[in-house]
Amino acid sequence: MKKSLPLFLLLAAICGPTFSARADTYKIDPVHSAIRFKVRHFFSYVSGSFEKFEGTIQFNPDQPEKSSVTAKIETASINTGNEKRDGDLRSPMFFDVEKYPAITFKSKKVRQTGPDSADVVGDLTMHGVTKEISLQVKFLGKGKGMGGSSISGWQVTPEPIKRSDYGLTWSKMVEGTAVVGEEVTISIDVEAGKE
Repeated sequence: MKKSLPLFLLLAAICGPTFSARADTYKIDPVHSAIRFKVRHFFSYVSGSFEKFEGTIQFNPDQPEKSSVTAKIETASINTGNEKRDGDLRSPMFFDVEKYPAITFKSKKVRQTGPDSADVVGDLTMHGVTKEISLQVKFLGKGKGMGGSSISGWQVTPEPIKRSDYGLTWSKMVEGTAVVGEEVTISIDVEAGKE
């Protein structure tokens, strides 16, 4: 007796290329992920990171343009390896963490740029200001993790941002040289587990 096709394959056969499986939901694992930044300081650069963050990825492998991502970073978790500098960054001179405790990102559209890459456009809200930015995202793969659960990996490169665009305007010149640069570059490595 001939076996009937599974419902998934039957729908795919009927609907053709318009058929898409439900998106998988992944939660960002902060233990195996990192959010780093770099900004000019006089003639060199200072690097730092945020230690506390969370996020959700809705990933549709059949129709990547229907994927989405949301993320939240705790501004007080900033870490540049110097306690005094971190205190200044948490103060009203910069992030003002008491008034603005979080940086958030919410995607609005996804455009596939290659077999494993996409541009993700969304709203970044920081220091009370919301602006649209673009993230270059590379999908590194998915599979079983150490505990047997499904995990995925992503490399994210946001476009450089100008801190003054978000009201982070503290500036000081010493003999014509800026103490802190205007442009901030960011790199994000993400490991996320399937719910």
